[in-house]
Amino acid sequence: MNQQHQDERTRIRKAMDRLLSGQATASNGSLTVVALAAEADVHRMALMKRHADLKNEFYERVRNETPQTPEPERRLRETVTRLKKTIANKNDEIERLRQQVTRLALAGAVLTQQRDAATEPSTAPNNVVPLRPPTP
Repeated sequence: MNQQHQDERTRIRKAMDRLLSGQATASNGSLTVVALAAEADVHRMALMKRHADLKNEFYERVRNETPQTPEPERRLRETVTRLKKTIANKNDEIERLRQQVTRLALAGAVLTQQRDAATEPSTAPNNVVPLRPPTP
């Protein structure tokens, strides 16, 4: 490792300590990679690419040393919860629509049968007497 690389790693570790202790000086103090990069005065992509192990270490320390969940994880959990509710609502709507389609199909069949029965002439021979008189 060259000296610049080692200096970046040192700054990142010191920034981790400041963020986790709540004493941020160069960032908003949130427990995110963006805040860590700003606090360490390192480009965010350098932190994500060259120092991915430190990024993972930071999130591990956030999980272990603080009672709160990291901001990205919290947002993802909220999104998952919202999407699960949306899926449940859509499934309920689909079930209601399926039931309505079934009822409409049955109603259509009944109406078709009634129409056909009303328009068809009686095919019974004249010598057949119905057991019950037809209802009007």
